[in-house]
Amino acid sequence: MLCLSFTALGWGLNWPVVKSLLGEMPPLAARGFAGVLAGLGLALVAAMRGRSLSVPKGRRAPLAAAALLNVTAWMGLPTLGLLFLPAGEAAMICYTMPAWTALAAWPVLGERPSATRVLALLLGMAGVAVLVAGTGVSLDHGKLPGVALLLAAALLFSLGTVWFKRHPLGLDPMIAVAWQVGLGCLPLAAGSLVLEHFDPAALSARAWAEFLYMATLPLCLCYLTWFAALAALPAGVAAIGTLATPLIGVLSAALLLGEPFGLRQGVALLMTMAGILLAIRSPSRRGRAGEGA
Repeated sequence: MLCLSFTALGWGLNWPVVKSLLGEMPPLAARGFAGVLAGLGLALVAAMRGRSLSVPKGRRAPLAAAALLNVTAWMGLPTLGLLFLPAGEAAMICYTMPAWTALAAWPVLGERPSATRVLALLLGMAGVAVLVAGTGVSLDHGKLPGVALLLAAALLFSLGTVWFKRHPLGLDPMIAVAWQVGLGCLPLAAGSLVLEHFDPAALSARAWAEFLYMATLPLCLCYLTWFAALAALPAGVAAIGTLATPLIGVLSAALLLGEPFGLRQGVALLMTMAGILLAIRSPSRRGRAGEGA
């Protein structure tokens, strides 16, 4: 639970940082190059501690798949989706992820959700909906590509969460995260070189500090704690715990950027935290799939 809390806190605090950084740096460059730097940093620390960076031949394909599902899809597709949708609507679609995870965890992991956990999921997602839908949600044909991209991100991240809990990579955790983050962000960095114009010399000192912060905390330490939490908790509980991320993002934006925080945000916070607490207190019921695992 400590790892899950640190993950939600770090990812949530990153929202105002990214919002500020994107004023000076294109989105694919910001995410892609920060992720590659985070992967290289983790690999360097692992090597200094005497850990081998080599990956057994039979683990390379699963590692590449994990990088695509857990990093490339979760970070890249929402970035592209924001070209078609406002941030609030995008966040609401992204954070349907716990629902897809709970559905997939039943047949794959045998985590049959109790009535309490279903209520927890509904409360948490309702809190996110209250948070981001305050200005109204509209859907037209121009937004459909964005909806598809964001829904794909949520589904693919849920698939990665469940599949790799059932079939662990069998690697040292630091090595696994270093490869996943580095490989997963490499396509985003490559896409930036083709699609975006980025002049590093034009960045301010503040932007460089934000870039290094994003590489160190959300993309390095938080991915380590996310996979640690996922290894120790039911997949459904871990996914519901991530619903705290947008709430922390709103709170930190209010404190750091002066964005509004009123009754709607307070109600959303209470609903989401109530859902997370219910999920933590509710044990999963193991079905046939769990008995055979």
